[in-house]
Amino acid sequence: MIVITGATGNIGRALTGRLHGHGHDTLAVVRRPADDLGSPYAPADFDEPRTIGALLSPGDRLFLNSGIWPGFVDAHRAVIDLAAEAGVAQIVAVSVRDAAPGARLGMGMHGLIDAHLRKSGVPYAILQPSGFMQTLPRDFHDGTMYGSYGHTPVNYIDTRDIADVAAALLTSPVGPGRDYLLTGPPSLSHSAIAGQVAEVLGREVRYVNLSVPEMAAHLERQGIPQPFAGELAELQAETGDGSWAPTTGVVEEVTGRAPRTWQAFLTDHKHAFA
Repeated sequence: MIVITGATGNIGRALTGRLHGHGHDTLAVVRRPADDLGSPYAPADFDEPRTIGALLSPGDRLFLNSGIWPGFVDAHRAVIDLAAEAGVAQIVAVSVRDAAPGARLGMGMHGLIDAHLRKSGVPYAILQPSGFMQTLPRDFHDGTMYGSYGHTPVNYIDTRDIADVAAALLTSPVGPGRDYLLTGPPSLSHSAIAGQVAEVLGREVRYVNLSVPEMAAHLERQGIPQPFAGELAELQAETGDGSWAPTTGVVEEVTGRAPRTWQAFLTDHKHAFA
């Protein structure tokens, strides 16, 4: 069986639909009823890791993914330990590009989990994607995106491509433990992304670049408290320093096809921007 945590998120929902739709034996892990998934599901919660562990059996494949919250690291490490005790055959986990212990915010949190998984003894695949295209409609919700990324290209990937990579790994023979740096189509600056969105929507869309202090103040006005607002503004500037511009061929290597293009994503998500 393939047990899918985070099944109602962007990646998990796409993965569940792809696997169940192709006849694979899946179990979606959800916090509340999710009949719209169209696949078998069971209630469990990362806040109580043993509820997830109770769903695992020897030989299962586990897709490990969730949003980030204060107990995120401890909960994921506990589920990894429970999966090892259960004798699962593989864990495919979603991390983030440049994840490392001690890094900023989610990259540091994911780095701790990744390190724990590598030492768990369970065969693993750690997916380390660049930015999610699916976050952009929220960022451009009023036609303007503010950021401290600068004007250097930054890579984004369609979360459906992450799901497709996960599906391929979860249904293929288990290979040696490996990190997979996942990137999308050629990287664009945020001003160029705004131009692409504007072309699809047929109206003005713009990116406004702010200094780190200006962006931190902007985030505070949006309700994000310090020190997180400052950390997030710094992280955007670091992401925009050119280090997130290079792309890899990993999506095509694993799935046999190139990542979805910007045009494909924007056409499919035009309603979300509108």
